[in-house]
Amino acid sequence: MRPAFRRPRRARGIHSLRGQLTLANVVLLALGIVAATVVSVMGMRYYLLDQIDMELTANRDSLGGSELTLRQIDSLSALSFFRDRADEDFDRDNDPDSVFAAVDTRGEPIGILGFAPTEAQRALADAAGDARALVEDPEPHDVTVRGAPYRVTATRLSDGTHILIATSTEAVHEGVTRAVKLDLAIGTLLLLLLACLTMFSVRRRMRPLEDMVETSSAIAEGDLTRRVPSSRDPILEVEQLRVALNSMLQQVESAYRTRERSAAQLRRFVADASHELRTPLAAIRGYLQLHDRGMLREPTERKRAWDRMMAESDRMGRLVDELLVLARLDQRPELRLRNVDVCRLLREAAEDLRVQQPERPVTVDADGSVLVHADEAGLRQVIGNLLGNVRTHTPADVAVRLGAVRTDDGVVRLSVADDGPGLAAGDAARVFDRFFRAGGGTGSGLGMAIVQGVVWAHGGEVSVRTRPGEGLAATVTLPARRRADDEAVDGPTPPSPARAPAGTAVDSG
Repeated sequence: MRPAFRRPRRARGIHSLRGQLTLANVVLLALGIVAATVVSVMGMRYYLLDQIDMELTANRDSLGGSELTLRQIDSLSALSFFRDRADEDFDRDNDPDSVFAAVDTRGEPIGILGFAPTEAQRALADAAGDARALVEDPEPHDVTVRGAPYRVTATRLSDGTHILIATSTEAVHEGVTRAVKLDLAIGTLLLLLLACLTMFSVRRRMRPLEDMVETSSAIAEGDLTRRVPSSRDPILEVEQLRVALNSMLQQVESAYRTRERSAAQLRRFVADASHELRTPLAAIRGYLQLHDRGMLREPTERKRAWDRMMAESDRMGRLVDELLVLARLDQRPELRLRNVDVCRLLREAAEDLRVQQPERPVTVDADGSVLVHADEAGLRQVIGNLLGNVRTHTPADVAVRLGAVRTDDGVVRLSVADDGPGLAAGDAARVFDRFFRAGGGTGSGLGMAIVQGVVWAHGGEVSVRTRPGEGLAATVTLPARRRADDEAVDGPTPPSPARAPAGTAVDSG
């Protein structure tokens, strides 16, 4: 019992190829956005901090390069900007962008321009720590003054006073934070947009694969004629897969049809063979039962029964021999190939027919010599079966014509024609079927099947032409004779079985 076919469920979510491709694209873009954001933010931060450090270094160098003391700075009106900075009221809620503080050798903040140190200056002095370390380090340091980030450096005046110069970096950090937030917002929108576009694009591109799944499911359910349709915008690889899959499906369908046809022919062949063998066996068994019961008392009756059993035995022997020949031909036997004169075989067959039926007119159009590379025994069997078919199914006074000719391309055509009653189109279409006898005629019905098998084993073709009342003509076409150095022992692969067209066949057997 054939198991029920279950259609495969369509994969959804992350387990589907569409979901995995979308996830891969989103992850790759996210990594790219993160990397770009990190590089751009770090670059911007480095650039802004470098500008602040350059300004701090320039101020430090300008103070450190002069031989001024703190008292001289107090008396210099040119440095009124220090007074402006010192006059500002610094508190916790309003931190200055720049802080200028003076500390003594103990690190304690001291007043400038007569003003006491402000809270911001004291906080800067506490945050900076050892001023001498800042003087020795050429690069500014990060410090936190009353919770706000600053960059600070220091220089030493000629009287030993240390000047601390600091600039706020809070604007830099705020700018970096805003840039990160903006990059993340834009990156999130890009990821969402990419996910949507990827899902749409992959779904459209994966449609041919879904068609392949549907086609395969339909074929598994029994529809062998289904094929994968072509898409509007085919992708090269997918189109190649579609063409290859359709070719494979065509081969599968052809193989399935051939198997079904072969199975049907085998069943019919076994049934016909059983029927053919059952008749003589039944006759022999019947005569043996009569003899066993003592019903054959007269010598003439026993003689007649004996002759009948011998005749049925001979009939079974011929049938079995013909079946063995067909089985050997089906297995592609090894042929004994050599150069054979077809005209000589036709003349000898004509002489045999004249001896068997002297009243039959026999014409042989084969005076010369036509060589063909073939198995002589097989060709004799072909000619013998064709003439036996004529002898059995035509009146004894019907003329027979035999001939052989070589065409310009080296092909040899052997013909056997008669002026008998011919065949109807329905019978002609089955002339090469095994156990077929037109009109319930005599014989085993295997003669023409053997002719076809032998000709196919030689790589040739056989065809017949017939109409009711117009006789029958059988033509055997053999390939060109090969040269001696190209001779082979194996028979060629026979072509695929094909019935003769209606109106061009003859009864077998």
